[in-house]
Amino acid sequence: MRIMRAEQFKLSREVEYGTPEQNESVRQTVEALRTRGDEALLELTERFDGVRLSAAQLRVGEAEIQAAYSQVEPDFLEALRQAAANIRAYHERQKRQSWMDVQPDGTMLGQVIRPLKRVGVYVPGGKAAYPSSVLMNVIPAQVAGVPEIVMATPPATGGKPGIDPYILVAAAEAGVKEMYRIGGAQAVAALAYGTETIPPVDKITGPGNIYVALAKRAVYGAVDIDSLAGPSEIAVLADETADPAYVAADLLSQAEHDEMASSLLITPSAALAEAVAAEVERQLPLLPRAAIARESIDRHGAALLVDSLQAGVDVVNRLAPEHLEIMTADPMGLLGSIENAGAIFLGPYSSEPVGDYFAGPNHIIPTNGTARFSSPVNVDDFIKKSSLISYSREALLRDGAQIMTLARHEGLEGHARAIGARLDKEAAAGAAGLQSTEGKRA
Repeated sequence: MRIMRAEQFKLSREVEYGTPEQNESVRQTVEALRTRGDEALLELTERFDGVRLSAAQLRVGEAEIQAAYSQVEPDFLEALRQAAANIRAYHERQKRQSWMDVQPDGTMLGQVIRPLKRVGVYVPGGKAAYPSSVLMNVIPAQVAGVPEIVMATPPATGGKPGIDPYILVAAAEAGVKEMYRIGGAQAVAALAYGTETIPPVDKITGPGNIYVALAKRAVYGAVDIDSLAGPSEIAVLADETADPAYVAADLLSQAEHDEMASSLLITPSAALAEAVAAEVERQLPLLPRAAIARESIDRHGAALLVDSLQAGVDVVNRLAPEHLEIMTADPMGLLGSIENAGAIFLGPYSSEPVGDYFAGPNHIIPTNGTARFSSPVNVDDFIKKSSLISYSREALLRDGAQIMTLARHEGLEGHARAIGARLDKEAAAGAAGLQSTEGKRA
């Protein structure tokens, strides 16, 4: 693991936009699904996944879901259910209500909050299966009140025939009733545009490979998407009080994700940097995914030396990491200075996997420095808001002239006249009423 001064390290990470060949492949896939529906979906599933299906076999049946339960261990099911309960409790606190504000003049302004009607959750099935991501996508949508949640996952997980039973069980436990054995860019396009078998959705969430990411970008606008996620990242801000074994283990927990993952230690302690580097070398060969972790550490891992913890905070804010662990003598004392981080883990017992799996906060977190302006997946991602305006007669008579002034300044005479028509009619009605009153007096 490299040890260097922070200023020597390239702090920016580039978003993966794919090669021209990958983009063209995705374009063709999306267009085929948009125009030919099930026919194209079945062709592409056979080509890319090596699985021949009929349209009737696209949807996962109840018998297959129940069979999956017999293939998972009781302790896994128990842990999954407790994690789901924690995730649900956390996201319940994010719920917001519609509101209305009635003014003394009778004007009513407000905001109506409604859930999206139909959401598609993509669950990858490449190098590894991630049942935890099923919970993190589905449960916030459920808490938001989304009535239709659809899961799409490749028909062969990790190159093995069939869908990983742990994914099916996680989806069933989360409450998903509609599951399809489709993957890749073709799955994203099918969810976005619909086919004869699969009704279209309003939003697509969930991680995937470069083809999935490019497809999500291609269909954005026809549907909403969560984000274009990049490789996983962790930054550990630590001082001399940190345990090198803990720090190294947490860095490796991200390095094992894939070869592009980034694992960084930021510290003013050269002694800690040396000890962590040694621990990484000791622990890395013991991992089942050691080859992946090795390439990640060699290409994107480093221990960055800074002059002080405050200088380390400055580096963190420039990096805007997906995961940030603070292992210092006083983690809370630094929290107020952290401006950019997707998820923040405080203290030696808040290892990043605690958040990945169990504590409750969402583990789908902004990457590639996008924590500067975006947030983890949350309940707000599955709602839409409508503004509510009910202006009273009194308020329009009071404000009408100013509204017309602003409209005419922008050259929109029709806007001004829409207000003027009402003011003129009210003025005429008022004059007629005044004449009638005066006539009665006479």
